[in-house]
Amino acid sequence: MEKKPYYITTAIAYASAKPHIGNTYEIVLADAIARFRREQGYDVRFQTGTDEHGEKIEQKALAAGMSPKEYVDKVAKTIKEIWDLMDTTYDKFIRTTDEDHEEQVRKMFRKMYEKGDIYKGYYEGWYCTPDESFWTDSQVVDGKCPECGRPVVRAKEEAYFFRMSKYADRLIDHINTHPEFIQPVSRKNEMMNNFLLPGLQDLCVSRSSFKWGIPVDFDEGHVVYVWLDALSNYITGLGYDVDGNNGELYGKYWPADLHLIGKDIVRFHTIYWPIFLMSLDVPLPKQVFGHPWLLMAGGKMSKSTGNVMYADDMVELFGVDAVRYFVLHETPFENDGTITWDLITERVNTDLANILGNLVNRTVAMSNRYFGGVVENTGADAEPDSEFKETILSCVKRVQERMDVLRVADAITAIFEIFRRCNKYIDETEPWKLAKDPAQSDRLKTVLYNLVEGIVIGGSLLSSFMPSTSERILGQFNTEHRSLEEMDRFGLYPSGNKVTETPEILFARLDPAEIEKKVEEIQSRYAQPEVPKLEHKDTISIDEFAKTELRVCEVLECEKVPKADKLLKLKLFDGERERIIVSGIAKQYSPEDMAGKKVICVVNLAPHTFRGIESEGMLLCSETDGEPRVVFVDKEVAPGSEVH
Repeated sequence: MEKKPYYITTAIAYASAKPHIGNTYEIVLADAIARFRREQGYDVRFQTGTDEHGEKIEQKALAAGMSPKEYVDKVAKTIKEIWDLMDTTYDKFIRTTDEDHEEQVRKMFRKMYEKGDIYKGYYEGWYCTPDESFWTDSQVVDGKCPECGRPVVRAKEEAYFFRMSKYADRLIDHINTHPEFIQPVSRKNEMMNNFLLPGLQDLCVSRSSFKWGIPVDFDEGHVVYVWLDALSNYITGLGYDVDGNNGELYGKYWPADLHLIGKDIVRFHTIYWPIFLMSLDVPLPKQVFGHPWLLMAGGKMSKSTGNVMYADDMVELFGVDAVRYFVLHETPFENDGTITWDLITERVNTDLANILGNLVNRTVAMSNRYFGGVVENTGADAEPDSEFKETILSCVKRVQERMDVLRVADAITAIFEIFRRCNKYIDETEPWKLAKDPAQSDRLKTVLYNLVEGIVIGGSLLSSFMPSTSERILGQFNTEHRSLEEMDRFGLYPSGNKVTETPEILFARLDPAEIEKKVEEIQSRYAQPEVPKLEHKDTISIDEFAKTELRVCEVLECEKVPKADKLLKLKLFDGERERIIVSGIAKQYSPEDMAGKKVICVVNLAPHTFRGIESEGMLLCSETDGEPRVVFVDKEVAPGSEVH
């Protein structure tokens, strides 16, 4: 029988920096869902990747002294390494700098333009660089982005716009007739009440104030708005072609069954993305799930205070499966989850080391001690065996029901109810007492058999959430993974099978004091150095400052000074004439980084000769970690503008 296809995607990670554990939670959550759907018999396609264009990345690359492509190559490699470290089973890792993706985005933009859905205009409003999003005066709150709370800047530039209102009624109708489309329901209500019902404004879909993006092929100087570029990955990654020559994967897996995303980008995925698809005459995805955040106690993670957690550091302390367990178990369906080093340590010691690890260890040990490792069902059932078996099977059913509606944390809780019930079963049956009476041998064998069977069922269910731990549990009982179909009945463990001779410790108890020391070491890697005490110069009068003439200049040409590692020669236009300035910034900036930029110069400084080149001024720079950083000026400021 042919398997039913199931296509699940994560939001592609923005390649601006190493992802912290809050970002990593999403890929682990998606992996758990993908693994479970495979268990249910689906033919799963699981896609993730990186979003690599945009102004923020251009700025980060410039600050790092790298080209944007060099910068995103480095960050994308880090992201992929972390996704792999977390034992995730994605089928494709797409990058928006992939040539086939870029080609299709250019064609999409052209098709939308030729269809009349995109028109050229002029943008003036508020822009949030970190979110790559635009806002109106009424949406901005105290000069800050209404979504992330960071400062917005005034942007004014020529741009292309998408006629969002053209498809608004159609989208509203789709949402109303497909209640499963946006989940949880609270996210749907937010989109309808805050954005769709008040009326959609046309969306700016190109930028002309920076270069790092996919060029609009029919209008030089414009690049495609990063969200149109990024969202399209869900179909380009399947081989979608604007001209209709779609790949086999697209025909098989689209429309997507699930877009799994963070709650902060629901607007882009449930308003912009569906409307883009309508414009392309492409079917809409079946469901968009906006999961909650995983937050540090007291708020968001911050590098400036060292209050940040990364998956690789956590794995170093706790192991992959312990981290997977924590992030999946501690984040509810709709509400944000909380994470701290102390809380992880506590969960490892209680849930993993005690409830699960100790259960497996003593079950294997008792089987070896009493019957040489042989597990045999003699049929000597008694109280409370019937209720014990019913509880185990009801938990199996609950796991499947919870996963069908994406309540992953509840599903894991149900699995651990199996292990808790097994521990209680040991207390109820007291095997150590049965072992003292030879007449109770058959009863003891059955008790141990029931116990092993319960653990094997729970261990098999764990495979979607803690795959390595599941494998280790089943290995100790010398048995294969149990399918969901086989979990509808109790008693499939082969009677007469033999467990391992030496039980393996699944999770050792952690010493909180030792963990605290290691955490301090980790946090010291990310804490920013103390700001040194500033050395102030003598006070000057306003008249003395007025003698310095600061002008905005445009960099016309830039080249390295021969035989001078630190020097760049810049040809500038100061509003009246061209001038040459030599600056010691070659180790921080390449000539390509400077060409076309607007800078601030002291233009009335007495000329000075460097390496035989007369320099007619000085660039305005700040100093960071002992290195010069050029102060750049907005593109709209005219050369010659005086800086006061």
